[in-house]
Amino acid sequence: MQASAKLTKNMQSILVDLIDLHLQGKQAHWNIVGTNFRDLHLQLDEIIADVREFSDVVAERMRALDAVPDGRSETVTKTSHLSKFPAGEVLTSDAVDLITGRLDTTVDYIRSVHDAVDEEDPTTADILHAILEKLEQYSWMVSAENRKPRGASVKKSARAS
Repeated sequence: MQASAKLTKNMQSILVDLIDLHLQGKQAHWNIVGTNFRDLHLQLDEIIADVREFSDVVAERMRALDAVPDGRSETVTKTSHLSKFPAGEVLTSDAVDLITGRLDTTVDYIRSVHDAVDEEDPTTADILHAILEKLEQYSWMVSAENRKPRGASVKKSARAS
């Protein structure tokens, strides 16, 4: 099978976002400071390793479909859907929100092209399912660091006191 121009474009966009997510995760990893530093530092390592692997899987799938992946830095900079990560030190609580936002942006883009990918190549869509599952789990786990209990939990806790 040879990928159509549309499938190639969709996979290329996913690849770029994954590469950027990996790089921004490293930027956060190196520069976070504050409460729960060690936990977030280690969690970012886990996310970064998986995202790097995902980008490799996507690029290799593109090659299997006779498409040419472009992971050059200038391509990533020009075409990523992710916002730029701030320079310098970042508080862990801010980094939680920044990384969660980037995970969610990546997930949202993959979901936006998923049906078109699935229509042309269900095997590639299966790869995207696995990536989505893990990125959504990471979003939940990272965002939980800053979340407050929802209303029902707060009311029960207040009554128990």
